[in-house]
Amino acid sequence: MFSLKGKIALVTGASYGIGFAIAKGLAEAGAKIVFNDINEELVNKGLEAYREIGIEAKGYVCDVTDEKAVADMVSKIENEAGIIDILVNNAGIIKRIPMHEMSAEDFRRVVDVDLIGPFIVSKAVIPSMIKKGHGKIINICSMMSELGRETVSAYASAKGGLKMLTKNICSEYGEHNIQCNGIGPGYIATPQTAPLREIQPDGERHPFDKFIVSKTPAARWGTPDDLIGPAVFLASDASNFVNGHILYVDGGILAYIGKQP
Repeated sequence: MFSLKGKIALVTGASYGIGFAIAKGLAEAGAKIVFNDINEELVNKGLEAYREIGIEAKGYVCDVTDEKAVADMVSKIENEAGIIDILVNNAGIIKRIPMHEMSAEDFRRVVDVDLIGPFIVSKAVIPSMIKKGHGKIINICSMMSELGRETVSAYASAKGGLKMLTKNICSEYGEHNIQCNGIGPGYIATPQTAPLREIQPDGERHPFDKFIVSKTPAARWGTPDDLIGPAVFLASDASNFVNGHILYVDGGILAYIGKQP
């Protein structure tokens, strides 16, 4: 039920980080991996990383906010690899700026990448999925699809919208045997979050590190590999009757009010 043998998976923004980990997991389950990133340097970095772990992936330079570029990329993938069976909309950005100081241009850029990008890429792959009679779309949402926090107004707005786009794709295309679900990662230990986990000069843990661990019933940060099992499940036949669902992989944060001070 969990085998992805013979499936073609497009993972956007998968040169490193969460996207790379998910693509690695899909490949280990049997899928053929194609991915994109915003420039040639990142694509080449990704290709080398896949080669180092024995995965033969195809990489494409493509901006997910450019509708024509995405359509051209999907056409190339279909010609060079085959019809896309699995789409993981992973590409995303965040700008941490207090809302009253944030420009509309910065707000729009986050929404463009994190919400309009998944709309554009999904729109490009759905027609062939309909013709083939099946398809899996996995949107990388966030706990910010449910919660707000200081300085992330654009990100939370985009990820909340992505949650609803996920439900709408389910509603509109479920009858074509297309399942669209989301994964909502919690706080994940990546190179980008490493400064928030550094031991301080006084030997204490970083205040944000202590805050996150105290709010997480699992009492730790997640790792990119924690997302592999959920991604394989949502990409496989094991989830054929799961549609429009957001699977939060957060160590229990959203279920927990926190300890009394």
